[in-house]
Amino acid sequence: MATPWTRAVLAEQLRTLGLGPGDAVLTHAGLRSVGRILGGPDALIAAIGDVLGPEGTLLGYCDWQLEDEVRDDPSLRDQIPPFDPLRSRSVRDNGAFPELLRTTPGAKRSGNPGASCAALGGRAAWFTSDHALDYGYGPQSPFGKLVASGGKSLMLGAPLDTMTLLHHAEHLADLPHKRILRYEAPLLVEGRTVWRAFEEFDTSEPVVEGLAEDFFAEVVEAFLATGQGRRGMIGDAPSVLVDARPMVAFAVDWLERRFRA
Repeated sequence: MATPWTRAVLAEQLRTLGLGPGDAVLTHAGLRSVGRILGGPDALIAAIGDVLGPEGTLLGYCDWQLEDEVRDDPSLRDQIPPFDPLRSRSVRDNGAFPELLRTTPGAKRSGNPGASCAALGGRAAWFTSDHALDYGYGPQSPFGKLVASGGKSLMLGAPLDTMTLLHHAEHLADLPHKRILRYEAPLLVEGRTVWRAFEEFDTSEPVVEGLAEDFFAEVVEAFLATGQGRRGMIGDAPSVLVDARPMVAFAVDWLERRFRA
């Protein structure tokens, strides 16, 4: 059996990839692809924290574990637990990492149910505060703040087509006929369940017709081909680190050149 990866080795690999003190980094992690970790996933979170230092911030994309078919069933409406940033579970489709991060002592979670993010570290409260309830991938979101503050996105053994940061690019891009999603969901407000109408660009599929379902991977690969971003290994996991601002700018331009009316 292979020797497990240690917190210290993982931290050194993260530094080599380009992560550093004070960084804010939105991380998607395929934990199985990393391999055996001495201390388990908590040691990976700790290793990232070691590199970021007390001023840095680790973010993860949570969403909310509420199936659409349940939410849309009138007979179940009164039984659906409301979204509570402190207790509602992260969506299972995003893997175990965001829920592990969300439940790490000291972590904060933003208040938009479907676009919610967890954050741990020096600026966690800032990143997770005042998350817009409508169009939750826009400027008033952890994604917009990541770009504005010069943060990074780390794909740690995660497929490139799962880079959630690019939903922010979809929001910003000037494109015709964007898909818009309108729905209702329950929120916990001062101890009461309140149903609220939401509106946002649809993130369940590409924001406009004519794009492959996994087009995010194509955009990221094209960005890396320009010499920006870095590839490396974290544990056994092939990983990619990009700066959020140029990544989003590249993606917006990529989309607009193809679809602007």
